[in-house]
Amino acid sequence: MIFGRNNDPYSDNPIARTKMTNHFKPTVVAVDDDPITLSTVLNILHPHYDVRPFASGSTALRFLSTAPCDLIILDCKMPEMDGFVVMDALRQDIRTDSIPILFLTAIEDGDSEVLALEKGAGDYLLKPIKPKVLLTRVRHQLELQRYRNQMEMLVEEKTNNLLQAFSRLKLREQSILNMLAKATDMRDHHTGDHIWRTTAFVRLIVEELLNNPRPGYVLTIREANNIVDSSKLHDLGKIAIPDRILGKVGKLTEEEFDVVKKHTLYGAEFLDEYVDSAGNDPFLATAREIALYHHEQWAGIGYPYGLKGKETPLSARIVALADVYDALVSERPYKNAFTHEKAHSIITSDRERHFDPYLVQMFVNRADSFRDVPRTVIRKRAVHNIHDWENLFTDP
Repeated sequence: MIFGRNNDPYSDNPIARTKMTNHFKPTVVAVDDDPITLSTVLNILHPHYDVRPFASGSTALRFLSTAPCDLIILDCKMPEMDGFVVMDALRQDIRTDSIPILFLTAIEDGDSEVLALEKGAGDYLLKPIKPKVLLTRVRHQLELQRYRNQMEMLVEEKTNNLLQAFSRLKLREQSILNMLAKATDMRDHHTGDHIWRTTAFVRLIVEELLNNPRPGYVLTIREANNIVDSSKLHDLGKIAIPDRILGKVGKLTEEEFDVVKKHTLYGAEFLDEYVDSAGNDPFLATAREIALYHHEQWAGIGYPYGLKGKETPLSARIVALADVYDALVSERPYKNAFTHEKAHSIITSDRERHFDPYLVQMFVNRADSFRDVPRTVIRKRAVHNIHDWENLFTDP
């Protein structure tokens, strides 16, 4: 029985099409305009295979568009469509592009043989056909095809296993990262959900940069994700700040503030060992530069090194703006929360002094989204699932 396309569940899957025929005699399609050759092939192969003979390439292609096949024996020289034209058509159709092909010719032509092999023919046979040679070549091609199918299925299985393992590792990595960030946030309990809000602000700026690239501000998708994710660790060094200072209610003395400023150095020191052991992993390297430099200022009046302008890495300049905005709109023991409008005015007036002017423009572009972030974080925290709103960037 020949299955029509609408009835054949395997018709659009070359591997499955071949696997289906393996339960019966393998199907061999023979294409030759010479009836004697077709009869010879049929007589030699019929005891072992289901042979389907065709006198032209066009009729063979119509059959192959709806029926499964394991091997094609194709004459090189034919009227209407020669073997090379038929082979091109087969290779352009996903249903037939993986079927092995044996080329037949009555002329010993080295150029045709090379062309056939370059186009993907599995083998090349000269007429007149020798029964033992034909049987051996057909058997070898079918064995090779079965082996290829098995290898493809094995590779697909291994690939799926690796993807699942990678997904589990990424989830575990995110969970550990979030736990570490949460520990940092809990350490400085006056700031509430500062880590999560700042990460959301960073995401908005990075997203705007991806949409508005310019020299010096071009990010790959991987770099964008690294900045957003690693921004959670920008205050990691506060773990090393004494409780009496970090938990103080009221304004810090100058000496106490000098101690707090060291959290940038502590954060970088904490990450140094892991950056080296991971072989300069881009994510950890980004986390380190953010932790170390996120209090530097555009005019060179920040800490810990007083870096000026683009001497500070872009990642840290992004977090610097996001960090300050959250500090402005959040209530602290020493101040009430500013309105979004007040914070907007402070940041825009501080461009080229505290903040990178182009990043301030990115902030202005997304100002309305910045206003909504605190409410979003509170709502997401209420459902206890931080992963739901951490949709990072993906390749288009």
